Amino acid sequence: MGELSQASHSTEGELQRGLSNRHIQLIAIGGAIGTGLFMGSGRTISVAGPSILFVYAIIGFMIFLVLRAMGELLLSNLNYKSFGDFATDILGPTGGFFVGWSYWLAWVVVGVADTIAITNYVHFWWPDLPSWIPAIVLILALLTLNLPSVKNFGEIEFWFAMIKIVAIIVLIIVGLGMVFMGFTAPNGNKAQIANIWNDGGLFPFGVHGFLAGFQIALFAFFGAELIGTTAAETKDPRKTLPRAINSVPVRIILFYVLTLAVILMVTPWRAIPSDQSPFVEMFALAGLGVAGSIVNFVVLTSAMSSANSGVFSTSRMLYGLAEEGTAPRVFSKLSKTGVPRNALYLTAVLMLSGIVLLYSGDDAMTAFELVATVTALLAMFVWSMILVCYFIYRSKRPEVHAASEYKMPGGRVSAAIALLFFIAMIVVLGQDPETLKALMVLPIWFVLLTIGWFIVRKSPARIAGYKRFKEDLKKEVTF
Repeated sequence: MGELSQASHSTEGELQRGLSNRHIQLIAIGGAIGTGLFMGSGRTISVAGPSILFVYAIIGFMIFLVLRAMGELLLSNLNYKSFGDFATDILGPTGGFFVGWSYWLAWVVVGVADTIAITNYVHFWWPDLPSWIPAIVLILALLTLNLPSVKNFGEIEFWFAMIKIVAIIVLIIVGLGMVFMGFTAPNGNKAQIANIWNDGGLFPFGVHGFLAGFQIALFAFFGAELIGTTAAETKDPRKTLPRAINSVPVRIILFYVLTLAVILMVTPWRAIPSDQSPFVEMFALAGLGVAGSIVNFVVLTSAMSSANSGVFSTSRMLYGLAEEGTAPRVFSKLSKTGVPRNALYLTAVLMLSGIVLLYSGDDAMTAFELVATVTALLAMFVWSMILVCYFIYRSKRPEVHAASEYKMPGGRVSAAIALLFFIAMIVVLGQDPETLKALMVLPIWFVLLTIGWFIVRKSPARIAGYKRFKEDLKKEVTF
């Protein structure tokens, strides 16, 4: 396999390697800091209390294992455009079909949810603005920014991620300052480290509350695998992908555990509203008069970042499925700059369905929790399939694993631990009546996929696409 150069040359009709190390690093950070952290952490704290710190740390560790397995697999053949490709190669066309379409649906659901969330955030400033206006503006803006080239996507994510990083760092600094200065809120609550454990301990609701915290927290990590859809458009993936993945543990400690620990120090956990962002509450306590607008802008950009990632992911996954013949061929067409335009257009149309939901009258947090659970379930399916691919890869291609310069730490043992964790999470989600609803709906999706597979599996386009896919995997990679 040829060595990659730093250039981003590509022939017309191919995805371009226009994402640099700077882009990949920030995409990885942006994927690890989602709407779930800003919007869902208040709800998670209300059911788990301070044990939320352990919840995020445990999930973060498991996601890191998934990413390491994904990284080794992607780098085992640089012709893989995404984890959907190695799923098709290792699990066969049926497995690739289920993984690709499930990941596509997960991002479509998130995209619709982000459309709703962004509309609500805009109403903070302009409450009388018709809901369909910001939704249309969002979708047109995302299309305008993503159609020119993949580098545009990288630049957009870079700056969205920077906003989130700066906001979190400021929160940590301000929060620690309030703690060490002995800040006392008007209601008499004092900012102190002991706030973390002095009201019922670290596990105030016992094991049940601790496990309940995983339900929403899982959603917060969806998007961490996003770097696995950028493989075909990354300059020098042998260097950039490992760097991005290896930095995940530090980012989880900083952006999740430390951030939430500071919030719990400043505000006793029982005083944090479950239906509001704890970020807003903390800045308000700090006496920042414009705290509402500042944090609203941050969560708005976070939702924009998530929507932007969704547009990118769904279009690339749909492109790959079309290349394999399991989606209409029209979605495999690329622009002269290597962007799957038709796949982008479809994503935009599907995001418009969010406008219908805007007028459905459902409570925003209730809708968010439902969407979060559905997304978390689909995400766990995809993460689990990545681990299953790793097991099969280790068994069938031991020589490739032996030659790998980026082996998964712990190998099969680590993969087994992560896989058992996701299975346990399915059981946990089944214990709650609300999340059980989403869990019971999911089989319908797999039934539809099964029907879809039987429709396309013997089609000439699917057979030819799979044959072409296998031939492409043998090509020399030179840029």
